[in-house]
Amino acid sequence: MAIREDVENVVQENIREPLISGTGEGSGHGSSKEDQWMVYLSTFVAVCGSYEFGCCVTVGYSSPTQSAITEDLSLSVSEYSVFGFILTFGAMIGVITIGPITDFVGLKGTVLCFEPLTAFSVVGWLAIYFAEGAWALDIGRLATGYGMGAFSYVVPVFISEIAPKNLRGRLSALNQLMIVSGISVSFIIGIVVSWRALIGLIPCAVTLFGLFFIPESPRWLAKTGRHKDFEVALQKLRGKNADVSLEAAEILFLSQIPEIHLFIDHIREHWEDHISDEIPCPFIDRSI
Repeated sequence: MAIREDVENVVQENIREPLISGTGEGSGHGSSKEDQWMVYLSTFVAVCGSYEFGCCVTVGYSSPTQSAITEDLSLSVSEYSVFGFILTFGAMIGVITIGPITDFVGLKGTVLCFEPLTAFSVVGWLAIYFAEGAWALDIGRLATGYGMGAFSYVVPVFISEIAPKNLRGRLSALNQLMIVSGISVSFIIGIVVSWRALIGLIPCAVTLFGLFFIPESPRWLAKTGRHKDFEVALQKLRGKNADVSLEAAEILFLSQIPEIHLFIDHIREHWEDHISDEIPCPFIDRSI
């Protein structure tokens, strides 16, 4: 019993103890705001996807263009209703499928998920632009909806993975800010310009062009075992003169937690198979 109590006390002390001591870790320690320009650039490229989300969302585009579209394409009320709701159907498909897709292309990093998503949005806007009937209009709307739903997952995840702790909350808030900005701007522009104006292609172009200049997510690289690329990406995000050793150690530790859980489960199974039930395993009710 005394041994069990000692083990539990040690575990509790380790749980209370912070992973890494110090106030500078995770907050850009050793780097100035000028050195973190890559974080801001990467966030800007990512939130262009959020702005595209706002441009696509129903009230931002379809409401001010309803009369023009129905007149030009001779659509009935029911046909235009399909054009309005099918966006949300595409978004639902995007949200459901983007998780497995992200896991599948994880070795390439989270950043590369933006390319097919942006391609969906580009194809959708072009289909709407060249539409001569309800079918092409609906297909384009469905494609932009898929990209919109997928962006709603990828953008906040990517921002949270690249941002230091002292900026994570503010940069993550830009996701929602750009969504509502896209809704407002597209609503205003939709009143004064033709419905065939490709306003939604502007954020897509910025995203595609910006992907050539931003690094992959360091946490994805650490999770997939690409430690050398992980260090390069983290250093690029924090600045060339920044000390990233503490933050890198924490990210590597967190990326290994699934393996730690497997190790604990192995100990638990071994203990239950070979040790008497009268001596409980100290890890049986513990988790990291």
